Amino acid sequence: MKNVVRFTAATLRRRLRPLGRLAGWSAAEALPALLAGHLTARAVDEGFLAGRPGVGLAWLGVLAGAVGIGAFGTRRAYACLGDVVEPFRDELAERVVTGALLRSTAAGARPETSAVARLTHQVEIVRDTFAGLVMVVRGFLFTAGAALIGLSSLTPVVAAVVAVPLLAGLVLFAAALPAMAGRQRDYVRADERLGEAAGAAFAGHRDVVACGAQEFVAGRVGRQVDRQAGAERALARMAALRSLSLAVGGWLPLAVLLLAAPWLVRRGLTAGAVLGALVYVATGLQPALHALVQGVASGGLRFAVTLERILTATAPPPAGTPPPAGTPPPAGTPPPAGTPPPATPHAGTAPPADPDAGPARRGVEPVPLAAVPATGGGTAAAVPWAELRGVTFRYGTQARPILDGFDLALAEGAHLAVVGPSGAGKSTLAGLLAGLLRPEAGTVRLGGVPVGGADPAVLARHRVLIPQEAYVFTGTLLDNLRYLRPDTPHGQVETAVDGLGLRPLVSRLGGLAATVDPPTLSAGERQLVAAVRAYLSPAPLAILDEATCHLDPVAEERVEQAFAARPGALVVVAHRISSALRARHVLILDGGCPMRGRHDELLARSATYRELVGHWQGQPAA
Repeated sequence: MKNVVRFTAATLRRRLRPLGRLAGWSAAEALPALLAGHLTARAVDEGFLAGRPGVGLAWLGVLAGAVGIGAFGTRRAYACLGDVVEPFRDELAERVVTGALLRSTAAGARPETSAVARLTHQVEIVRDTFAGLVMVVRGFLFTAGAALIGLSSLTPVVAAVVAVPLLAGLVLFAAALPAMAGRQRDYVRADERLGEAAGAAFAGHRDVVACGAQEFVAGRVGRQVDRQAGAERALARMAALRSLSLAVGGWLPLAVLLLAAPWLVRRGLTAGAVLGALVYVATGLQPALHALVQGVASGGLRFAVTLERILTATAPPPAGTPPPAGTPPPAGTPPPAGTPPPATPHAGTAPPADPDAGPARRGVEPVPLAAVPATGGGTAAAVPWAELRGVTFRYGTQARPILDGFDLALAEGAHLAVVGPSGAGKSTLAGLLAGLLRPEAGTVRLGGVPVGGADPAVLARHRVLIPQEAYVFTGTLLDNLRYLRPDTPHGQVETAVDGLGLRPLVSRLGGLAATVDPPTLSAGERQLVAAVRAYLSPAPLAILDEATCHLDPVAEERVEQAFAARPGALVVVAHRISSALRARHVLILDGGCPMRGRHDELLARSATYRELVGHWQGQPAA
């Protein structure tokens, strides 16, 4: 929790002026707590018991005036609260976004699916609980302090009698805080694990359906739901400790004061002073303690644990981490003239491999991957457009390898479809071919050039990757299409538009010079724009990682056939059987030994492929 304390303290130090205003209005708000018991005692002793009700009412009128001042102070205190809380929330959101971008775009990193939960859920938890924590802590300090000062003005003996159980209740509550924090931490972690499991299931839902794994995935997500529910129930049980602290610190002083009243009267304390002491305890100390305990036990713990989780997860990567290859420009910014093309034509990332699926099915030992010979129509002696030799890759040092000793060569005219269940390594292979991921062992070459440490501009000349979520920026449609090759002749652009089926969108927008508003485009239209952009790029190797999943089968076939006729090589991570049927060769990845061949060959040789084809076609596997 030290980093939470340091981060919060640094934030508060930067807002001393708003905190000063908040403290000033809090003092005004605490004025009734300071005067309530004293004015009540004067009204009783000097007014009502003395037979002068007018004097008693006058003192109560003064108290009513103090209550009015306190109400105005409360109003102004809440107005000052925003000046403290909202900048804190903005700083935290910026840290979450920056940390997620740095980690997700670092070389070899996997996209952070839990970053969305942090930004949309956890940051708001911290903002709301921080505001509540500020209000309850300053309320307790000012209200309880005012009540104790007022109580001491009546009689120091009563103040001492009341302070002992109050302090005991606070100590008991403080001793229980570590256990409460542990339960809250378990709840936050369960929430994140549930978000990650659900995100992986949603991202791979087509593969899940294709493989008939709905019950397995639903069961895995369901277990995370059960764990989160259990953590929340354990957190709720800690309410008993809060009740005990309130009983000792809030109700015991009141009972002690009532029991000691006869003794206090015999020592000369007036009836009005006893009543005033009861007012201080019942309307000042007890509500302030209740607000503090409830606020810290619920909102305060959620604040500390959630903020600790955010600070840990968004810590900057180690110094010297290389920048990502081909990070795209921010949305809404057209590319400046003369800017070299980026390594990838998109703002998103390819869907992550299922973190729980691993390179092989649970309980199956990893098998070294067999060599996959060069595919394509070129000669065997030709330098392949892409080549992987002895490549091993895993997510984490303790994880099983996604690829192990993997070989692949793609020559001129290659058209390879990559199929397999979710988590088998399809998108991983695409990332390795594109140079976005670095292998643990082995080499990856594009056009004979090693991709490790290669300049993004060099990689962009050799390959182009289109992921599932296509990136389109605000600007003219022509700028979007020529982004990877700004000097593309206008006629060549028109030919690509017609060849890949983008003409209806061009007509709807009013021509290539029309300005594109990305949110108004459908997912399929964005994919077509990205496809034409990649088609016009100078890169001979095109990698389509489920890049046509939002298109209908006819449009998908048109795009794939256009890329297959384009000079170079084509790799398609397939989500429909039709893509595998169109390819010259099919590579099946199933977590064990990969197998390459034509569609009819794999039907005869691979049980996994027959199962996939059966699910694709809605028929049982042969």
